[in-house]
Amino acid sequence: MESTPSSDIKTGSTIHSNPLITISTFVILTFIFSSLFWYLISETPAIADNISRLLLYTVVVMWCPTLAAILTWLYFQRNLKGFGIGFKKPIWLLGAALLPIGAGLLMFGSAWISAIAPFSHEGAAMIFSISFIPAFFTALGFNLFAAAGEEFGWRGFLVPELARFQSFAPLALISGGIWTVWHFPLIIFGSYHGAGSLAFSLAVFIPSVMGAGLILAWLRLMSGCVWVAVLFHGFWNYFIQQFYPALTQMTDSGEMMLGEFGWFAPVLYVVLALIFWHYRNALPKLPAEGL
Repeated sequence: MESTPSSDIKTGSTIHSNPLITISTFVILTFIFSSLFWYLISETPAIADNISRLLLYTVVVMWCPTLAAILTWLYFQRNLKGFGIGFKKPIWLLGAALLPIGAGLLMFGSAWISAIAPFSHEGAAMIFSISFIPAFFTALGFNLFAAAGEEFGWRGFLVPELARFQSFAPLALISGGIWTVWHFPLIIFGSYHGAGSLAFSLAVFIPSVMGAGLILAWLRLMSGCVWVAVLFHGFWNYFIQQFYPALTQMTDSGEMMLGEFGWFAPVLYVVLALIFWHYRNALPKLPAEGL
């Protein structure tokens, strides 16, 4: 395919600063801002009376990467151009929304068919009722809003900045690695983990997020649009954490298999990442690859 101009791949604007400096600034600010809310989350007991407070802390910490990206660009670039907010090819938006829906159906459908975690007819009666429609769009919209807080930082800023001097392989690994490590305090000190041991949660989470990072980087570079990452991330969070679980009679085996901290997620993400990796040559040529 034709090469996309490097300005489209990067940020859509001219940046004269060293990308190592801008990326380091962004990462440091992200972790500094996030640390306050990691602490608040870790110190707040996960009981019913604290649900609203914990939800607020979680949403705010998810917006720390975007806040860091905004401040970094205002300092080095003096404007906010380059997040990739234009809708260049709507087909990628549709694909980004449908992929997590299909992946989740494969995950939970396997559990339903195998009876590892049976299908819930009571949940289906609620989910597919007319009265559920407002709740569906409210919850989906909330998840998209929260996901946007992360994605404008990780894929809106970090991936394009890495693309200024890295080829796709290190770009995907570095961005995915930073994103993965950023979650560790929530897993280790907070309540963001699975039903199994902490070691099991980390063992399934790391390959899942690394795989997701590669997929999201690919989508961001191919589409030139950050909204594909927002849609993928938001739809994944809603359908994997809320929609499909409501259709499932959870069992002990199902807890170990399903969701973000089940063993199915890393298998699924590794397979998907390999598929996207196979098509890496379809990506527009990155500046580093022309050196």
